[in-house]
Amino acid sequence: MQTGSPASPTPARPRAGLARFDTLRVKLFLAIAGANVVFVMAAYLIHAWSFDKGLVEYLNKADETRLQPLVTRLADGYRQQGSWDWIVGDRQRWFELSRETLGNGRMPRRPGEPAPMAAGPGEAAPAGPPPLPRGEGRPPEGGPPPTLTIDPRLMLFDARRQLLMGPEGRAEQAVFKPIVVDNQTVGYLGYVPRLQMVASLERVFQAQQSRTYAAIALGLLVAVLINAALIARWLSGRLRQLGAGTAAVAQGDYGVRLPARGHDELAQLAQDFNHMAGSLQAAQQARQQWIADIAHELRTPLATLRAEIEALQDGVRRPDSANLDSLAQEVSRLTRLVEDLRLLSLSDLGALDYRFRPLDLGDFVASHLDDLHLPPAQALRVHTELAPGVAVRADGDRLDQVLSNLMQNTLRYSTPPATLRVSVQRDGAQARLTWEDSAPGVPAASLPRLTDRLYRVDPSRSSESGGSGLGLAIASAIIEGHGGRMQASASALGGLRWDIWLPLHTEALP
Repeated sequence: MQTGSPASPTPARPRAGLARFDTLRVKLFLAIAGANVVFVMAAYLIHAWSFDKGLVEYLNKADETRLQPLVTRLADGYRQQGSWDWIVGDRQRWFELSRETLGNGRMPRRPGEPAPMAAGPGEAAPAGPPPLPRGEGRPPEGGPPPTLTIDPRLMLFDARRQLLMGPEGRAEQAVFKPIVVDNQTVGYLGYVPRLQMVASLERVFQAQQSRTYAAIALGLLVAVLINAALIARWLSGRLRQLGAGTAAVAQGDYGVRLPARGHDELAQLAQDFNHMAGSLQAAQQARQQWIADIAHELRTPLATLRAEIEALQDGVRRPDSANLDSLAQEVSRLTRLVEDLRLLSLSDLGALDYRFRPLDLGDFVASHLDDLHLPPAQALRVHTELAPGVAVRADGDRLDQVLSNLMQNTLRYSTPPATLRVSVQRDGAQARLTWEDSAPGVPAASLPRLTDRLYRVDPSRSSESGGSGLGLAIASAIIEGHGGRMQASASALGGLRWDIWLPLHTEALP
């Protein structure tokens, strides 16, 4: 025979030997590492592109600067000769002139070639351009020639941009620098820009810079991976603690608490979790206390009923009207207790029905007090201060139940001759009902708990003198159902004071 409820199916756990790649730790690591790897690679590509482009632009500007002395030399030669005949067809002079101007010095003479003779006294200088002054592109004496050569990319054009000297196949790619003599363009010096890196020290330097940045990028990549692993481990560790705490709460262990270290969002989440666990623990304790109190309240009248019925069965007591009235009284107590529990349950579910209608709160309280019938032994002096025209929208039957519970509380606990003072007045946009009675009072520590279910200031007080402890809880639930609130405090008469606020009804009363 099965005695327990069937166990809920437990989700299958992955085997310990299998690697998990869908855990939060792995996802955090991949997300952080992937983002940083993309950043490093993008930075490397941008650096390489900008370095290549910047270096080519720099070399092109350097070419233009180096070519300016050659333009000047060609203009001087044209000014002296009046045409380009002195250089057209003379490739040796063209290359020699370009190398002298660009800083490579004169080309070595061919074997057997006579050295140029200096002009004697009164003789004209040899045809050709004047010598290049020092500091205008000529290398320092004794200095090594530069490794960069651009003369294969140089061309000479006439004024109609017809090629005179230079490679014919690259004329269309040439950039023209005008050669001006006496404010007239007599020709152009053309050169091909460096669209790609030349095989020179610049390429070596670029390769060296690429290797250096690649090493830096590799170091950054390693640091990024280590940093991502540490961050993922740290975050997953804190979230793992939260998961363990959640699992413990799901299993009914409401005493678990998480360490709230720091002031970040995870620490705030841990504090919220601890607050939730504390609330659940308090609710569990209240539920256990609630069940125990209900059992106690039901046990007392049931035990009395059982004892009286057994006495009637054994013939100890006779079934006369007095004994039957005692049985009826115990049944009535049980009925009231069950009805009060039902009202509170309906209130918790939001199913307690109300029939709201406008009513004058002062007239309603006065009518309730006038209908009060007290036994002769119960002396109660009532003082009222009821302002007229304080209209509220309320359920008269429920509100009458609130006043009845307050009256029972006053009659049950106030020492005779008791005094009761009731007032109704406006309080801003609310109506305020004040209910004060005489001594004895309630300790200040017990005031906030008076509306708790089954709560008594004196736990040892019997239900015969103290009631079930549900009347004030029912009154508070009804007032909250009306959109109001009630608050307990010490009374100036020495007893207990209740302040009840209800929303005013702004429309005119019928």
